Amino acid sequence: MVFKRLLGSLGVGGPTVDTVLDPGAVPPGGTLSGEVRLAGGTAAVDVDHITLELVARVEAEHEDGESEGSVVFERFTVGGGFRLGEGEQRTVRFDVPLPWETPVTELYGQPLGIVLGVRTELAVTGARDKGDLDPLAVRPLPVQEAVLEALGQLGFGFRSADLEYGRIGGTGQQLPFYQEIELTPAPQYAYGASEFELTFLAHPGGMEVVVEADKRGGFLGGGHDALGRFTVSHDVAGVDWNALVDGWFRQLLESRSTPVHAEPHHESRPGMGMGTAVAAGATGLAVGVVGGMVAAEVVDEVGDFFEDDEEDDAMED
Repeated sequence: MVFKRLLGSLGVGGPTVDTVLDPGAVPPGGTLSGEVRLAGGTAAVDVDHITLELVARVEAEHEDGESEGSVVFERFTVGGGFRLGEGEQRTVRFDVPLPWETPVTELYGQPLGIVLGVRTELAVTGARDKGDLDPLAVRPLPVQEAVLEALGQLGFGFRSADLEYGRIGGTGQQLPFYQEIELTPAPQYAYGASEFELTFLAHPGGMEVVVEADKRGGFLGGGHDALGRFTVSHDVAGVDWNALVDGWFRQLLESRSTPVHAEPHHESRPGMGMGTAVAAGATGLAVGVVGGMVAAEVVDEVGDFFEDDEEDDAMED
């Protein structure tokens, strides 16, 4: 009986798990809903707990260069403490809050190349099995969308979006990584910087917006990075967003701040890369294409990440 139970916990004749997320993207700070569907195997088992892990694919800087790996940034126990009978079908419903700093994966329904997933861990009869992993879609908050819309109307171009492992000093950042959106400058700002990088750090009371400029060097001096931090509320009504965002960038270019960099961590599992871009439109933002990559290929990349991640877990176990 002990041997059969052990085999069951490892997947041989054991229970199966399938997590189904409710349709539609969820905003940061919103509620992620769905259900975990369990099917009993060839023998009854005790389910100790069912845990959901939120997983992100991030880049990390090292002394030797850069690498990519996966980071678990939140865990939720959504069920457990029951016996699952032989062949029994059981559904566990869940509603869990996304962290406010959860990265945005899509804009107007188009993927940005950010890879997030929900992984289900089933602890059965003293053993754990990470058996299910599903893509997680996150849409912008209204305040994030307002800023991005203003950037598009001001003429900024969007090069890419990625996740950087590390912390931005002087902010209230909570997660061990941050989302970085790379922008090409609009013509009216090109005199002072060759590139801008934008980070949103949302929280229940509002949002910090961190803008970094790669400032051009003058005749007598080299260029450097300048960092600006700005705070906005979640109330988007009655705000001239174009004027507000324009003021941020002009203030940053006129500043004499010294270089400020995020503090990188130096641990990551090697993985694959993925790129995408966003092009600015006259009345908003539209997802563009880099190197022939289209939305379907982004989905394929997400699937590849999940498969690689499961293989890594199997090797670690």
